[in-house]
Amino acid sequence: MPHTSDAADTVIGARTWPAHAKINLALHVTGRRPDGYHLIESLAVFTRFGDRVEIALADSDDFTVSGRYAPAVPLDASNLVLKARDALRRAAGAERTPPVAIRLEKNLPVASGVGGGSSDAAAVLRGLASTWALDIDGAELARIGVSLGADVPMCLAAKPLVARGIGDELSMVPDFSTLGLVLVNPGTPVSTAEIFNALSRRDNEGLPPLPRSIDFHSLRNWLEVTRNDLEPAALAIQPAIGRALSWLNKAGSGFSRMSGSGATCFGLFETGNVAKRAAAEIRTRQPDWFVAATRSIASEGADGQN
Repeated sequence: MPHTSDAADTVIGARTWPAHAKINLALHVTGRRPDGYHLIESLAVFTRFGDRVEIALADSDDFTVSGRYAPAVPLDASNLVLKARDALRRAAGAERTPPVAIRLEKNLPVASGVGGGSSDAAAVLRGLASTWALDIDGAELARIGVSLGADVPMCLAAKPLVARGIGDELSMVPDFSTLGLVLVNPGTPVSTAEIFNALSRRDNEGLPPLPRSIDFHSLRNWLEVTRNDLEPAALAIQPAIGRALSWLNKAGSGFSRMSGSGATCFGLFETGNVAKRAAAEIRTRQPDWFVAATRSIASEGADGQN
């Protein structure tokens, strides 16, 4: 059953917006600001698999959640979907932002290191800007987005990128083709704050230069000399992450690593079909885990085939 807030009487012209999972292929923690925010350098891609947001004009504001992970989603003002709606409404003015019904299909685990909440917020910002026919550019949406969370601007971009600063300084990566990926989460939420607090050092070196041409092989070789600086702390706090990585390796992953602050791990596969077979194998052995075969979204103008 979907979770429901105030009921909307009528819904007009519903459209659906994807909320892509964000995968940190590499994540280096390079410092910490005086205000406590950590500085990072991260290569991130976005997957075709993710949550979905449906938005429509309505008689009154409404928010419902469905999908496998709906029970873990808060329906109050702490939800980033509602924070995004309210922030855009404040920016544009109440007279230009009539009531809307928002439906969130929650397919990604909550607190899982793949930017689910941030991507949901980004989808809501994009969707409402269109639904409300607002004259607002990407830079303004990103400014609103970063007020909601450091990951929201990169989720608005949703193409291969390097994020620096607190995650809000973005450089798009050209000529980055589609990757075959398997995402695995053993069903254990991980607190991002707890992982960052457990770091042994916060002044690590940044990312090495990217390969001139990025394909499966050059990327795998590059990843071998990079890190996720959050992974050792997360493994110590949540050993199930190690089991997820082990199953990816057993299934033939070309490279396996934890994404973000965990617990979701990714495996890199040479093609989408090989990824599907690997996901089926892991799902058979671990039927209660979250397991998804997917492809990443290519950069503008890059070959989308894999």
